[in-house]
Amino acid sequence: MPIRLNLNNLEFQEQWFSLGKEQRNAVLNCCSKMRGREWNEIYRDQGLRWEVIQGHEGSTAGRVYSIRITQKMRATVRRSNDFLEFLLLHPDHDSAYH
Repeated sequence: MPIRLNLNNLEFQEQWFSLGKEQRNAVLNCCSKMRGREWNEIYRDQGLRWEVIQGHEGSTAGRVYSIRITQKMRATVRRSNDFLEFLLLHPDHDSAYH
């Protein structure tokens, strides 16, 4: 089943809209890349580098993951059924894991 994107998290939106043009476009490009793809494609995509964030395990719905937006920026996301919910952006790559 193709994924559906949920970009409605207010904190995510505030972060996204406050980025400079180049970084805003990088987020948009990442979303475009994922839109309509199958979950297994997303998990295996070497460019996205889908990774579980340790310390946030629990039920499948409660797990938080990190995906690569650019070499420096990552996003934290959560899978909820067929939706991929964007939670936060991390302009500093390492801050996604804290």
